Amino acid sequence: MPDTAPLRALEEALLDPEVRGSSRFEQLLADDFVEFGSSGHAFGKAEVLDAAARLPAVDTPLDAFAVQYASAECALVTYRSTTRFADGSSRESLRSSVWIWRDDRWQLRFHQGTPAAASAPDEA
Repeated sequence: MPDTAPLRALEEALLDPEVRGSSRFEQLLADDFVEFGSSGHAFGKAEVLDAAARLPAVDTPLDAFAVQYASAECALVTYRSTTRFADGSSRESLRSSVWIWRDDRWQLRFHQGTPAAASAPDEA
């Protein structure tokens, strides 16, 4: 089974406010990056970089973290996260990311966050 730790570390870095405020954030996103936001809108790399400082905090560790490799150069990452808002409220989301190996490093090519339905304690 391939090691999922490197991609988990990259996903956690994307959620780190210090990384979001640095040039590393730009380096993690592929030039052709696309995000489907929970708002229903699509965003490109420039829009995400512009909004980086305003993004809400997301808790880590990431629950139900999984990686499926389509090839040695393409991985689908899925997980559940909790977003904390300034007013103290929170929202659970199901997230998926497509990472590609390009220019000798992993780059985020696609991301989608979808609000998750609340689950009962005994639900799978």
